[in-house]
Amino acid sequence: MPIHPLWIVALLVIVLIIFGPGRLPELGSAAGRAMREFRKATSELTNEVTSSVNATSATPPATNSTSENAAKSTESASSTKN
Repeated sequence: MPIHPLWIVALLVIVLIIFGPGRLPELGSAAGRAMREFRKATSELTNEVTSSVNATSATPPATNSTSENAAKSTESASSTKN
């Protein structure tokens, strides 16, 4: 649903009436700081998740201990027969 320009003008008039022209720069500054902080937190979270995924995929895959134990028991059995 597109925002009609009349709605934007009406919203700006209401905000101007409620807060007054003196407080509008303060509100804009506070909104900018909040958006910057949100963007920073989002970036940090994204970097943390990416690094943890990369760290998990960088570790070598676990070996199958059952096949290793079977190979060792076969080797030891053949050496005891000789």
